[in-house]
Amino acid sequence: MTRGLLLLLLAVLAAAALAVPAAAQTPAPADPGRAATGKVVLVCEAVYLPTRSVWVRKADIAYDQKRVLSVRIDGVPVYTFNVQGTVILTALDNERIQIDTAAQTWTSDFRGMATAQGRCERARSEPPAGATAG
Repeated sequence: MTRGLLLLLLAVLAAAALAVPAAAQTPAPADPGRAATGKVVLVCEAVYLPTRSVWVRKADIAYDQKRVLSVRIDGVPVYTFNVQGTVILTALDNERIQIDTAAQTWTSDFRGMATAQGRCERARSEPPAGATAG
């Protein structure tokens, strides 16, 4: 009887293992209540002091109608960010970064060792999917 239960258990596990990949490949139905997302790419020319060197920095900002979803600096996703009005506060390595999306400015600080300020330009925008031009 124990051997019979073991064979039955193995058969059930094998059937489940075969069924899982098929279910995993089935696309999930679209959620009509889900907010549409968009993306803005800002290219910023920041002047770093005291060396007076100019670095071109790129900020990719993904958003929906209610909030900022993700931030990438120079293609690297940031671990965390905070939004205060139109300013995005984040850090990458030892650099504390502030991006003002309304004034389109970049301000950063390397823990007091160097600072940067610069202007940004909107390089590219992808409006939320389903949005209509008006």
